Order: sequence, then structure tokens, then C-alpha cells
Amino acid sequence: MFNKILIANRGEIAVRIIRAARELGVATVAVYSEADRDALHVALADEAICIGPARATESYLNMNNILEAAVATGAQAIHPGFGFLSENSKFARLCEEMNIKFIGPSAQVMDMMGDKINARAEMVKAGVPVTPGSEGEVYTSEEALDLANKIGYPVMLKASAGGGGKGIRKVSNAEELVPAFEAATAEAKAAFGNGAMFIERMIFPARHIEVQILADQHGNVIHLGERDCSLQRNNQKVLEESPSVAIGHTLRERICQAAVKAAAHVNYENAGTIEFLLDEASGDFFFMEMNTRVQVEHPVTEFVSGVDIVKEQIRIADGQELSVKQEDIAFKGHAIECRINAENPKFNFAPSPGKITNLFLPSGGVGLRVDSAMYTGYTIPPYYDSMIAKVIVHGENRFEALMKMQRALMEFDVEGLTTNIDFQLELISDDNVIAGDYDTSFLANTFLPEYLEK
Repeated sequence: MFNKILIANRGEIAVRIIRAARELGVATVAVYSEADRDALHVALADEAICIGPARATESYLNMNNILEAAVATGAQAIHPGFGFLSENSKFARLCEEMNIKFIGPSAQVMDMMGDKINARAEMVKAGVPVTPGSEGEVYTSEEALDLANKIGYPVMLKASAGGGGKGIRKVSNAEELVPAFEAATAEAKAAFGNGAMFIERMIFPARHIEVQILADQHGNVIHLGERDCSLQRNNQKVLEESPSVAIGHTLRERICQAAVKAAAHVNYENAGTIEFLLDEASGDFFFMEMNTRVQVEHPVTEFVSGVDIVKEQIRIADGQELSVKQEDIAFKGHAIECRINAENPKFNFAPSPGKITNLFLPSGGVGLRVDSAMYTGYTIPPYYDSMIAKVIVHGENRFEALMKMQRALMEFDVEGLTTNIDFQLELISDDNVIAGDYDTSFLANTFLPEYLEK
């Protein structure tokens, strides 16, 4: 096992990784920006090094500074968490060149699956269903218009090198396509330095279903079941649950085996997620993309599967075989996660950084977990993502999990800044959500208009 690893991240995921490493007997190094000097992950790690100013481009995205910190502290591996450099193949390649283990897949696989065009081609080879779409990158609105007319509307425009909801537009007809394409490609170029687009037919209405997989260096690939991530706003997930109420035993087996087949085909290593769009009416599902990192919503899978995904990531990177086989996995109960953000839902979800003057985290009972890096007196900086906590619950059944989440959100109190806790409480209490009757359009088209009128 590694003696020491560096966590190239911040916030709750950095804290999560530090705790997992400590339970494995592995020392940790935290890196932090000048704005995060008083952050919890800095206090919890065995060592901490400042890697630059507040701006992410000068700190958490500064590959040279992070690698220098790893060398200076003797860290044998780097865990990138999610976001920042977690899906950056150049960083993974630099780690390899410096004989530092990147806790994730190889740079080659990251390139293959991070590019939507390449990923689609590989899934076709693997026999995994894909939606009708462009076979290569699209650079002009004229080409996009021609393709969309052939594919059929509605279509989805996606940045080829994108992620995090950037460079994505839904287009209902030919009149909307040109302005949507120009806006999406400009956004993609600004965010990723690459304005190339990908076009595919939009499956609508749809469920967003993702399957968690684990793969080691010895050819073992398993799945840990599926998560339903259909409750989204602006292509960003708000609430996730496992298992999905939209999937029965037979479909679950098909979609999970498709994910295992996809990961095995590309010789994947470490934790990853295969994302699908499910047409509930027909039962057909289609590959959407692969996330080559740990996901924000991984705790719901940990609750239902009993597998610690972050510990498995570290073990896999160390060269060990998976600690569990597929036949060892017994899914139990139901889990739900709510993302808690420092934002104001009533004002277009505007970020709301500030100092926490008082904090009470929900606790008590079996099956309740809060992942956070908050503490009383801590100031949420304005430079990074607005997520400040995740509340995760587990129940013997879905109703118990729903009631437990309602109870937890009622207890959760953060004073000094505005959060989306009340918004999440109303969402988890909505009749449609309780009935499991929702798809990817529900939050934006049904719930939000009613919520904003109150």
C-alpha cells in the first residue's frame, strides 16, 4: 500500500478522500489556495502545501505546482477527486512521467472516453446502444443544420470536449439551431479551448441513469448498480437516488451489464461511471457518456452496495485486486442524496458565499451521512463551486429514505449565508418526487415554475 498520497482538490471531496486514506493507514498531503488557508481539508491532512492564489487556474488547475508539491512531500500517488484536473489526460500523463501514480484511469483511456466522438465509436464497437448522432466533430452551423435535419428533431448539441453542463443546448426545430449552435460553440471554446460540437437526437422525455463500475489492473470489472440522476437543472444534478424506481430487475441487469461491457472494452482501470438515457416508454437505453472519475453522488451507491468506492480507488491504484467480486455484491435498501449549495434559488440560484456564523448538521439514527467541509466560523470563498455539503440517507425502502431525508433537511441549519436547503426540502416533499414520477424535464418545467410562484 502507498505510504502517502496527495489530494489535488478541495472542499468536501478532499475531506472524504483524507478520511478514506487515514482508515487505510495512508498519510495524506493537502494542497490549498491562499483563499483556502483555513479550509477543513488543510487541517485534517497530515501535511499541507499552498499551491497558489485564489483563482483555480493559478492553484487547483496549476499542474506544475501540484506535481512539485507531490515531489517535495514524497507523495507516491495523487487523487484528483472530481472537477479540476480529475479528467485531464495531460495531468495524468505528467504524473506517469514523474513516476507518481494517478488514482484514476490511464491518460489514453481518458482521452478515448473523454472525447464524445471517440467514446461513441468505441461503444458501437463494444455493442453498447448509442443514440443516432454525428459520427465526427461538427464545426459550423451549416453542417449542424444539415445533420440535424437528417437525424430528426429535437436534437442535443454538446461540446465534444465538454463536461459540467457547459456547451450544451437543446434544439426543438431548424429555426432554433443556428443561434443555439453559435452560442454553444462559443461557450465551449471559452470553457475548454475547443469549440467543436457533437449532435445527437434528444431522447425526450428521458431518465438519466448512470451505472457505477470498478475495474482493477487484473482484468476484473464489476458494477455497483445504478443511480437515477434525472432531477437536474441546467444539466446539473440536484438530487440522486439508488436504485431507480423506473427500472425493474430485467432492465437493471441489461443496463448494468452494458456498463461492464463498455468498461471492459476500453480496458478501464479504477472507478468510473457509464451514463445512459432511458426511454421509459420503450425500455430502450442509450449510452450518453463516461465519467472517468469518482462522482459527486458516489455515496448513494456506497450505501446500497456496502462498498467504499474511494478506498477501492486507492487499492486499485496500488495494484491490488478488487476486494469484492460481482457475486459478493448484495444491494440493500434505498439511498438518496441532496446537494446543498450556497446559493439563492429565488434569485436564479445566484451564488451566496459568506461566513458561517452558526452550523448544525443533521445527525442521529442509522443511515444518515453528511459529507461537508463546513464548520462554524468558516468563510465560504466566492471563487469555487457553490456546493457546500451533501446529505445522504439510506432506508430499508424508498419511503423510509424519503422520510429520513425530509427529517434531515428540517434539522439542517446554516446561518450567515443563503442556501438551497428549503428548496431541497420542498423538492423531496413533492408528490411527484415521492411517487417517483419524474424525468429530466420535471425540475425545470414543472417543479421550478410552481416553486418560484410561492
